[in-house]
Amino acid sequence: MNTLTRRLAAFPLVLLGVSSLVFMAIRLVPGDAITAMLGTEAGLLTPAQKQALAAYFGLDRPWIVQYGRWLWALLHGDLGISVTYGKPVLGVILARFPLTLELAVLSLLIALAIGVPAGVYAATRAEKGADLAVRVGAMIGQSTPSFVFGLLLIYLLSAGFGVLPAMGTFAPLWLDPLANLGQMILPALTLGAAFAASLTRIARSAMLDVLSEDYVRTARARGVPARQVIWRHALPNALIPVVTLSGIEFGYLLGGAVIVEQIYALPGLGRMVLDAILQRDYALVQGTVLFIAFNFMVVNLLVDLAYFWLDPRIRGRG
Repeated sequence: MNTLTRRLAAFPLVLLGVSSLVFMAIRLVPGDAITAMLGTEAGLLTPAQKQALAAYFGLDRPWIVQYGRWLWALLHGDLGISVTYGKPVLGVILARFPLTLELAVLSLLIALAIGVPAGVYAATRAEKGADLAVRVGAMIGQSTPSFVFGLLLIYLLSAGFGVLPAMGTFAPLWLDPLANLGQMILPALTLGAAFAASLTRIARSAMLDVLSEDYVRTARARGVPARQVIWRHALPNALIPVVTLSGIEFGYLLGGAVIVEQIYALPGLGRMVLDAILQRDYALVQGTVLFIAFNFMVVNLLVDLAYFWLDPRIRGRG
């Protein structure tokens, strides 16, 4: 409970630091915010009209004043209005978040389903041909950029055999589950395959360490079946690094996989925040980054709680 309390107490400080950094960073991007918002129509405005728009959005004030106003509104639950969508920022974020969350969960499940068994398989056949094949496959998976793997999947499964759609009008999960799964499986495979390669190497290394422990050798000497030794005794103690890597990767995925969302034309957080940066939609960028940072901290907190469940030794130090 002490660990949980300390983590929760750190949330406001971390969010304050993130808010300060993103507030300054977006304003350091070169270019005129009003011109970026309006595009070609900005050339039709007079200097007085541009100044009026800057005053309306509060962009004519010093940065410290803008930050103070934004922070005060944030404390009251107001993330501002998106100039791109003309809607409250929080509503825009929550409309895009379900897709990003679904993509992150599917990618994580695929990675765990491939990476953990492959890592255990390689560890139980250390320095043999099967181990070498798994390690080479994992290295190829880690070395191949996700967009390359995504384009290969589109070519093979969509353009080549027509098994799955590459893109199209997105169907939400709660409206058409089958169409949604057909649209999400390729992006999830693209992200999950790269993540599975990392998980395979981590799981293999952790299993090799655990299999050399005294209690594993004792279990084998007592005649415990090999399958039970591996999956019941060794694997739970090898899962901590796997959980750590999974939590970090899942936190990143909740921020939106920009390249994959762009390839498959998915309306997720990644594409949205990229467009917001290009359009200098300050409120939307600030609100989205803050939302992502909060999600990342929640995931890290859940990972810490998972440690307590997996390893009783950590409970004693908590």
